[in-house]
Amino acid sequence: MPIPSVGLVAYPNFDPFLFSIPHSVFTIPMPNTLFTLSTVSATGLPLSAGTFTLQPDGNFDLLEHMDIIIVPGWHSPDAPPSRELSAALIRAHKRDAWVVGLCYGAYVLAYTGLLDGKKASTHWQAESDFKRRFPCVALNTNSLYVEEERLVTSAGVGAGVDCCLFLVRQFYGLKIANRIARVMVMPPYREGGQAQFIEQPDPVSPQDARIGEVLAYVQNHLSEAHSLDSLAQHASMSRRTFTRHFEKATGMTVGKWLTSQRLRRGCELLEATSLSVEEIAEEIGFNTSNLFRHHFRACYQVSPRTWRKNFSNSNL
Repeated sequence: MPIPSVGLVAYPNFDPFLFSIPHSVFTIPMPNTLFTLSTVSATGLPLSAGTFTLQPDGNFDLLEHMDIIIVPGWHSPDAPPSRELSAALIRAHKRDAWVVGLCYGAYVLAYTGLLDGKKASTHWQAESDFKRRFPCVALNTNSLYVEEERLVTSAGVGAGVDCCLFLVRQFYGLKIANRIARVMVMPPYREGGQAQFIEQPDPVSPQDARIGEVLAYVQNHLSEAHSLDSLAQHASMSRRTFTRHFEKATGMTVGKWLTSQRLRRGCELLEATSLSVEEIAEEIGFNTSNLFRHHFRACYQVSPRTWRKNFSNSNL
């Protein structure tokens, strides 16, 4: 396939650290070029942020043919994007490009109206302000990143890495994303949501620690049968208390989280082993291979066999 192109939007008083995250992920040295990246600004002229000066590759005209457009943060929640930038993002989404807002970059997508009626995420400190400004957006206050119809938004600075690795997985699969994560000495996938990073006025309770133990236990025993009752018992909690704490920690119900973990492990086995689909289904805890295929297609829109064909024999 053609090498995907990435457009990185620079703006006045840009955040150099946040800007560097997608720049690093999408230009990381690999045997083969994975992405081409261009930086753009309103005028194409140099921009400064503290002691950093950035020379963009051009103006917003460069965005017209980008496969991925990323707004890495934003200089002020009070400042809507220019009409030129808004129009460029809307046109890009209409032609099926991925449009991404990292951290406060979610404000830019929301101001354009692209997020109306859709799910989104942003930094937890902006929760109240974002909800007030954009009541038509379904803000997810826990997820590290959210994707809906190729519109991707993420939480704080660190979540920008998670979001960019997610985009790599969409184009190249788990194996390549994991390889990039290893080069960056980063986890390829972080469990949980923003709740674990939000400042708490009170010490973390022992119950929250027990949720973490349950998550680790399940991930190491995916082949076993798990139920809400059995996991609540494992955590020494009532069903109701466990459900509340689990959803706060993960942003998902037990069933959805368990399915997502099994599918993620299934992708890894499809790429890294020669196990049959039937053997993988048993390994990750699906009762039948048909059930595995059903959930896999519902999640990834392809069959396990197609996934293996696309990603198990990469030249990279």
